[in-house]
Amino acid sequence: MKKTRSPFNELIRIMALLRSAQGCPWDKHQTHQTLKKYLREEAQEVREAIDEGDPEHLQEELGDLLLQVVFHAQIAREHSEFDINDVIRGLIRKLKRRHPHVFGKVRVKNAAEVVRNWHAIKKKEKANKKQ
Repeated sequence: MKKTRSPFNELIRIMALLRSAQGCPWDKHQTHQTLKKYLREEAQEVREAIDEGDPEHLQEELGDLLLQVVFHAQIAREHSEFDINDVIRGLIRKLKRRHPHVFGKVRVKNAAEVVRNWHAIKKKEKANKKQ
């Protein structure tokens, strides 16, 4: 039986190849700074696709936005700062912290209470970082 790769792992592999010595000159030239404008553009295009209500267009634009995340993570990996797995692990920890009504013992009555808790948790996290 042929082993199949996950699409996400294939994307990571392709980005590493594009940034490698055998890769694309444009991709190899990019930095966090040079990519900033594309991140903003892609996020705006996702918003526009949502407003259009076209699922196929939204899928495409989410892919372009995901590419930006993977691109930045690859650059960070090359500088031994972090990699995409660190990004994902950090996101998982954050989601668990900010959803104590799902992953902890906090009880909520409605979505508005979830939002209040989310903001309170976020505010506490930011205060702890400053210390």
